[in-house]
Amino acid sequence: MSPNLALNQEVAERRAAGEDIVHLGFGESRLPAFGPLVESLVAGAKRNAYGPVQGDAAVREAVAGYFTRRRMPTGPDQVVVGPGSKPLLMALNLVLPGDVVIPRPAWNTYAPQAALAGRRAVGVPIPAGAGGVPDPDELCRVIGAERRAGRDPRTVVLTLPDNPTGSLAPPALVREICEIAEREDLTVVSDEIYRDVVHDPATPFLSPCEVIPHRTVVTSGLSKSLALGGWRIGVARFPGDGPGRMLRDQVLSVASEMWSTLAGPMQEVAAYAFAEPPELRGHLAASARLHGSVARAVHAVLIGAGAVCRPPAGGFYVYPDFEPLRPVLAAKGVVDSPTLARRLLDHGGLAVLAGHLLGDDAGALRFKAATSMLYGDTPVLQWQALHSDTPLALPHVAAGIRRIEEGIGRLVS
Repeated sequence: MSPNLALNQEVAERRAAGEDIVHLGFGESRLPAFGPLVESLVAGAKRNAYGPVQGDAAVREAVAGYFTRRRMPTGPDQVVVGPGSKPLLMALNLVLPGDVVIPRPAWNTYAPQAALAGRRAVGVPIPAGAGGVPDPDELCRVIGAERRAGRDPRTVVLTLPDNPTGSLAPPALVREICEIAEREDLTVVSDEIYRDVVHDPATPFLSPCEVIPHRTVVTSGLSKSLALGGWRIGVARFPGDGPGRMLRDQVLSVASEMWSTLAGPMQEVAAYAFAEPPELRGHLAASARLHGSVARAVHAVLIGAGAVCRPPAGGFYVYPDFEPLRPVLAAKGVVDSPTLARRLLDHGGLAVLAGHLLGDDAGALRFKAATSMLYGDTPVLQWQALHSDTPLALPHVAAGIRRIEEGIGRLVS
């Protein structure tokens, strides 16, 4: 089982047994569904017939507009919709040739999907400034070593903004990766599902599709930005040239055998959401503000406890490194990421995802924490957090952050 889903199940079982656990190990945008999205779902409920594998014209037109407004001119024929970005990424693994280069650490699905497709996943460490991209110098070194060993790295995956570090690679770094991809003939798969969860609208965002559109596939969806993980709506944008159309058709061939089509009601939702009417833009902006406010508060707790941690810029994650406290932790039997996560759960009441489960060095003292789980356990509390000008002052949010502070304090004291 995927490690985050396994942890989610363990937390549910321990809570059912009466344990008080702050769950930070599951990457869910813990907010209720926005009202107009629910109305769109209801309006589409009668759409019970099979639709086109690629997606209805209306939803592909809306998605094309979404990408075009983000400086990626797109035609509807370049768009494929599916039941979440996860199966679209899997389909790409099945049709793209060669091995897959991924950042280390990275979302815990990239490597297993490559393995399921018979590909080899090659992890390359991220640079100090941001996650989601491999360090350019290391990328060049690894590609050379792999090819000298007779292997064939052909795809590099980027995550912008990043899961698990919550950081965003700056434009200069993205351009470096694009130059390497062009020189080494790599296809870039840019996972941009957190793009609309950048905390500061002034933060510069550069997609590799803006630099090398002919060799970039962009994936996205509504799970994170609009908290619709359970509705499973994903999209992919393909290059518009001949090879891009061929790749699109290969993915559609896989889709026709795996999921047939995105469910009709979800296409109704997607057409509304990707058109981005004013009320939805306001909801997205409020969500991003909340994500940023809480992530920065948790980041401050971790830094205050002595950890090293990249400042969060997008999404709802922090990825602390407790290496400066290794002697203190070793005295408590904490010597690597598995024992760190277990100690936090058993003695601090904090569930986090250990770094080694994300491809990181098992000996490192790092983990991922999903700060979005602090918004409340009921829709009423979650709406309060979303609409508050001072969410950190709300009793339930403040209590969650205080529990983190106490749990981390027990770890390092």
